[in-house]
Amino acid sequence: MSTIGWVGLGNMGRPMTANLVRAGHTVNGFDLVPEAVDAAAKSGVNPVSSIAEAVAGADIVFTMLPKGEHARTAYLEPDGVLANADQRTLLIDSSTIDFDSARLLHAEAKKAGFRLIDGPVSGGVTGAEAGTLTFMLGGADADIEEARPFIEAMAGNIFHAGGDAAGQAAKIVNNMMLSISLQGVVEGAVLADRFGLDPKVFHDIAKVSSGDSWPLRTWYPVPGVTTTAAANNEFQPGFATALMHKDVGLALAGAETQGVELPAASLVHAQLQKLIDEDLGGLDTSALIKNIDPDAEGLPK
Repeated sequence: MSTIGWVGLGNMGRPMTANLVRAGHTVNGFDLVPEAVDAAAKSGVNPVSSIAEAVAGADIVFTMLPKGEHARTAYLEPDGVLANADQRTLLIDSSTIDFDSARLLHAEAKKAGFRLIDGPVSGGVTGAEAGTLTFMLGGADADIEEARPFIEAMAGNIFHAGGDAAGQAAKIVNNMMLSISLQGVVEGAVLADRFGLDPKVFHDIAKVSSGDSWPLRTWYPVPGVTTTAAANNEFQPGFATALMHKDVGLALAGAETQGVELPAASLVHAQLQKLIDEDLGGLDTSALIKNIDPDAEGLPK
């Protein structure tokens, strides 16, 4: 088994490292939040107090951080990964960050003599806990194959999306599409209700018809229709509104640099912002139904 350096032990990093420990690896974990390190230690992670300690002697290093600015700091600052890791160590950034930051990390890693993979994930906290995340990887073929045995302990699906930053591109576009599909589901759920349709009957019709989608089958925003929906639990987050807002913002920022107009994504981004402005950013993204029906069943009172 191998030694893994891990930076970022939040809601995703903590269960992901637990799966690596269960697979027999030694994981040296660091986070700026001491409580996060302590929680990870309960799952067998070896707690360390700096990035330098996390990467020392590591065969592979993972980072799982909230935003591009955090990833740039973790890799590029004097106390960061590139300044302290051995050049033989394979680096994987599993944060979901903007496309330009991902390309910058690849460029700076190469300049410093390192190999880096961008490897964002999809599946949320439940997927991280179950070890069924989807990894979208950007990087060289040989590096992907070297990383695969480590990733398999955390993944249900592994895709090599292409070269530098291709993993981030795939993740950003996928989540943008998810948000747009979900907006259609919440609008449809409210309109079906106003027409007097039974929500379970309508859901059964739509899921085998042209209105079908992943959020319809998984996140239908009416309690008692789908077992996996946050609506059954007062919209406690499986995928928080604030996180989806961030991801759709990454798509819009990337589209601007590429000269692409995204009217539907812009609309959903504004709808997510409306929830955040009402201090509801911590609710599940399917709470978008509140913008259509403020008294929707299942919402916290």
